[in-house]
Amino acid sequence: MTSTNDIRRSFLDYFAGHGHEAVPSAPLVPYNDPTLMFVNAGMVPFKNVFTGLETRATPRAASSQKCVRAGGKHNDLDNVGYTARHHTFFEMLGNFSFGDYFKEQAITHAWTLLTREWGLSPDKLTATVYHTDDEAFELWRKIAGLPEERIIRIPTSDNFWSMGDTGPCGPCSEIFYDHGPNIPGGPPGSPDEDGDRFIEIWNLVFMQFEQAVDGSRTNLPKPSIDTGMGLERIAAVMQGVHDNYDIDTFRALIAASESLIGVKAAGATQASHRVIADHLRSTSFLLADGVLPSNEGRGYVLRRIMRRAMRHAHLLGAKDPLMHRLVPALVTEMGQAYPELGRAQPLIEETLLREEVQFRRTLQNGLKLLDEAVSSIEEHNSPGELMTLSGNVAFKLYDTFGFPYDLTEDALRARGIGVDRAGFDAAMAQQKAAARAAWKGSGQAADGEVWFDIAEREGASEFTGYNATSGEGRVVALVMGGKEVASASAGDEVVVLTNQTPFYGESGGQAGDAGTITGTDGLVLTVTDTAKPLGRLHAMHATVSAGQIATGDVVHLAVDVARRDAIRANHSATHLLHAALRHRLGGHVTQKGSLVAPDRLRFDFSQPVALTAEDIAAVEAEVNAEIRANEPVTTRLMSPDDAIEAGAMALFGEKYGDEVRVLSMGRLTDGYYSVELCGGTHVRALGDIGVFRIVSESAVSSGVRRIEALTGEAARRWLVNREDALKGAAGLLRTTPDDVEARVAALLDERRKLERELAEAKKALALGGGGGAKAEAADEDIGGVTFSGQVIEGLDAKELRGLLDQAKQRMGSGVAAICAVNDGRGAFAVAVTDDLTSRFSAVDLVKLGVETLGGKGGGGRPDMAQGGGPDGTKAADAIAAVRAALAG
Repeated sequence: MTSTNDIRRSFLDYFAGHGHEAVPSAPLVPYNDPTLMFVNAGMVPFKNVFTGLETRATPRAASSQKCVRAGGKHNDLDNVGYTARHHTFFEMLGNFSFGDYFKEQAITHAWTLLTREWGLSPDKLTATVYHTDDEAFELWRKIAGLPEERIIRIPTSDNFWSMGDTGPCGPCSEIFYDHGPNIPGGPPGSPDEDGDRFIEIWNLVFMQFEQAVDGSRTNLPKPSIDTGMGLERIAAVMQGVHDNYDIDTFRALIAASESLIGVKAAGATQASHRVIADHLRSTSFLLADGVLPSNEGRGYVLRRIMRRAMRHAHLLGAKDPLMHRLVPALVTEMGQAYPELGRAQPLIEETLLREEVQFRRTLQNGLKLLDEAVSSIEEHNSPGELMTLSGNVAFKLYDTFGFPYDLTEDALRARGIGVDRAGFDAAMAQQKAAARAAWKGSGQAADGEVWFDIAEREGASEFTGYNATSGEGRVVALVMGGKEVASASAGDEVVVLTNQTPFYGESGGQAGDAGTITGTDGLVLTVTDTAKPLGRLHAMHATVSAGQIATGDVVHLAVDVARRDAIRANHSATHLLHAALRHRLGGHVTQKGSLVAPDRLRFDFSQPVALTAEDIAAVEAEVNAEIRANEPVTTRLMSPDDAIEAGAMALFGEKYGDEVRVLSMGRLTDGYYSVELCGGTHVRALGDIGVFRIVSESAVSSGVRRIEALTGEAARRWLVNREDALKGAAGLLRTTPDDVEARVAALLDERRKLERELAEAKKALALGGGGGAKAEAADEDIGGVTFSGQVIEGLDAKELRGLLDQAKQRMGSGVAAICAVNDGRGAFAVAVTDDLTSRFSAVDLVKLGVETLGGKGGGGRPDMAQGGGPDGTKAADAIAAVRAALAG
């Protein structure tokens, strides 16, 4: 049997042997298309190449691209688990020609690979072409020898591809595999084409035309090829199965869930096991590429996928969290092809466990509400009538219990109950909450064609700032209002690009540089920030203070050195902090964002719980120990693979070029203290940081913590301010800074002593000065019942019961009531001796006083009850109310 890993490797090896560059899969988060939530096709990473905005060194490429379709326009989530070929995560094998070969070579490669290399029977293959594409029709006859009846002309858009309303487009040629007459369905284009007998396995897109706004098409000067073949589909064909979920990868994952749950994937349980296996792949790869569960955007879609899988684990009877225990099986199956899975495994497992524990807490309440609603529907439903869950109930499940709409729909599917989607949408619109499942266009958005124009014309900016903070450069472009201009004058705000610059463009969390640009004839510009559009241009945002600047000018560029030095210190400190956190907390800690500014640093990292004071102290001490050691900071240029092999930490989901900077700092007995891929600017030796001080630790979102810290002069000023505050406190306490703690402790002891003495004095006052004479004098005889009623200012309410117990002992038989007044409120309590509880209940009596005080309720036992109210001025009236009740 040919394994899925073998098929992937064979595909890439074949095209590498035919002049194609085998390109690693891009991250699932697209960096070149802000309209997409996730990469959903193999060509997405090459979109700007096809549109001419970017060029590649090689005109041919091949890849096995990770893809997710679970949000936005391309959403297969609802069907996953119930069909043979729908997935949220899949791999797309593809070969690409960027203006090199065209239809003939593409068809030749496809036919050769399928029939000669992989040994598929030509009799099992059928091709389709766009109905007007005579060239492709004849090429299939010539190259494959297919009879005309197995080259089917399709007149619909299924066989015509376009990137959008305008731009590159062209006809397609799809290759179908015939699974045999034992499976229902007909060939493409037939009335039975929706059956499962003929399955599309490969789509060849002939990018041939440029479509204008008016719909007219002209030939592209360099026609190109974009193909896509689902790895799971071709694996099913080559492994002799009809169902994608029967291929080796899915069989292994389903076997793992069967083993852990103890329920076989058969009959009614099959769909649930399939959902778990599919969603395990998508969630794990999304987490490895830097997406974390949240309540909006990509994170919300990830959470939806997670919760759908967890719901099916619950349906199968899993008693404990399941998903995180399946990750090792996934890494075994796919970790060799995608090493980011292994590197991210601790984070994936920890996140899945945390999310499932959280979801299980809400699942029970949500399912209870759902069951109640379903019972009502079934009770009132007429025979044969379509049963539908109210949209308001579906929305309550979503809003209160975190049930995505499709999870509710999925939960009701087996009962034959639909969901009122219109009502759900109406409830969502009424609530006007930010937590709606709407794509907000997050991701790296293109900054406009102006940057592509400049980059294509001038090439990337050369950054000289690693070794210098000043130098000369030639102005290659000026941008104002999103458009290129030839010149700018005093007062203008302009973006300046030069062929080389020491100004660092904001990226990787590091703030952009500021400084000055000067030139002949009194030219002066103040640079306030530097950006990095397209990741390869350094765009200096400046104001022309004097003179005039024009393209072609040679100017002098000077970075604000003091500001840069502070930024460098903070950036290097983040690397030390990252390492120290991993040492202290564990390997699951990974960077989730950072800010490296001149006045502070901020570091976000994956961590499920808050750091203790001991954790913070240990991390801070470890970083400062490395700073004091003053080891040099070294940088090497390496390939990403070599860097990671050498132990460098990479940010999951980050897009790295062919060559990366590997930053090493500090020393351990077995190597460097910190090794990371980083393109930022750093200190030359760790001692340049000066000192490191953590000033806060807080939560950012579920599973993400944030540390804010200071270095160098900012840290020194912070410590001086703290010392000044300590000295001020010592002065007020009339002691030395060293003795402040002891002095404060002594004052607190003295205060507690005085509070105890005051409490005793109040008790003595309540008992008539301690001798009891005044208390006895206050006793009244009301209809033969002894009554003692008192109002005491400033008495703590917790002292009431003790005083009443003493009153009961003193009286022997009677009723006592006390109202303690504090801060305008009244605390009221009543005691009844045991011999009188058959006549008078302390609960009933105390309610009379509480109502008089403006309160409600009050409770206790027949012999002792207590309550309170907001109006302490009515304390005497509350006592009178009890007196009146006793009088009858």
